[in-house]
Amino acid sequence: MFLHGTSKINGKGHLEIGGCDVTDLAQEFGTPLYIVDEALVRQRAREFMDAFRSTGLRHQVAYASKAFCVMAMCRVAEEEGMSLDVVSDGELYTALQAGFPAERIHFHGNNKTPEEIIMALEAGIGCFVVDNFNELQLLNALAADKGKRVNVLLRITPGVEAHTHDYISTGQQDSKFGFDLGNGTAFKAIETAIGLPSLKVLGVHSHIGSQIFEVEGFRMAVEKVAAFAVEIRDKLNHTFTVLNLGGGFGIRYVEGDEPLPVGVYVQAIADAVRTTCENANFALPEVWIEPGRSIIGDAGTTLYTVGTSKDIPGVRKYIAVDGGMTDNPRPALYESKYEAVLANRANDRIDEIVSVAGKCCESGDMLIWDLKLPAVQSGDLLAVFCTGAYNYAMASNYNRIRRPAVVFVKDGKADLVVARETYQNIVGNDIIPQRLQKQAVSK
Repeated sequence: MFLHGTSKINGKGHLEIGGCDVTDLAQEFGTPLYIVDEALVRQRAREFMDAFRSTGLRHQVAYASKAFCVMAMCRVAEEEGMSLDVVSDGELYTALQAGFPAERIHFHGNNKTPEEIIMALEAGIGCFVVDNFNELQLLNALAADKGKRVNVLLRITPGVEAHTHDYISTGQQDSKFGFDLGNGTAFKAIETAIGLPSLKVLGVHSHIGSQIFEVEGFRMAVEKVAAFAVEIRDKLNHTFTVLNLGGGFGIRYVEGDEPLPVGVYVQAIADAVRTTCENANFALPEVWIEPGRSIIGDAGTTLYTVGTSKDIPGVRKYIAVDGGMTDNPRPALYESKYEAVLANRANDRIDEIVSVAGKCCESGDMLIWDLKLPAVQSGDLLAVFCTGAYNYAMASNYNRIRRPAVVFVKDGKADLVVARETYQNIVGNDIIPQRLQKQAVSK
């Protein structure tokens, strides 16, 4: 088995994370349970920060909060010197409630509402990443109403799409995000934005994909974005001071995933920026990136209790756990793969191959197919690794199942950072209209 961060198998044969025996965590907090290895989160953040410091470039490393956004995570990101990306009023509110410095918050999104923009303006956030022409005009008008001039990046699609090993240099025009570089839309957007008095155009933002295990896509993106910056300087006499190259740095989910060390990604980006800008006699910009999954992904583990099983001779054996697509929709959405162990019997001999089903009323509610485990018994604890990113963030109340608790573990201590939902939470926003309410029966 591959153990991440502080995870280990202790003398009892139990999985231990952050110095905490997960069987004890199950007893104290129940299951399903999201467990976050805080030391590993901080290690990943420091790897990015240290790698950029070593390049000598001016930089911002912004945690992409869409991967996992709770107030405790915002506090950790701040303590590690990171900036923060948000994509909704809910994420912005969470960050502000956590006391995250507004000037280090960047607001993304392809359809920011007027209410969200006003909320961000009043908070005094550091930068808006503008996605379309409608937003340019709306943001300019609302900023003018507030007497503000706000920093903006314009999101462009640079014609490089990278998904692990597959690079497509012919472009990604068919996207709901951003201004297309290839058809002239991006140039027109910059020209328009420069002329809007309440906007200060710092530069551009690009994002080329997710789970990227190579550096060539980032190099290609730098070359295209930098060439665009030179074109804007030469034709519009406007110099970008910021290039944001997004995120997408891969992590190891299963055997065969081979992410590069953080420093390799960062050095490749830095080298490409230096070389491209020097060749074009362009002043070195500040470089921003947006790691999300690569900060929190492998630091998360979800702990389940095994319930029922179903053995279909000659076909497969199913085991069912007390969670599923409500706490991890990624297998159903993306056919995502995970590894797992019996957390209470981690050293036992592997005896069978099972498929792990969730408890939702959906045939597609499957977490892992064909998992090798010891002979599974009802009541065993199953730990699924690398569930830190886009699991809690995408969790739902389908079937009116309550969302799990979240604990941060570090140095033998477990801190509850999100309480398990209650039945009252489930019905808390329900309203029974007067005509449907039960009437008192007179005797």
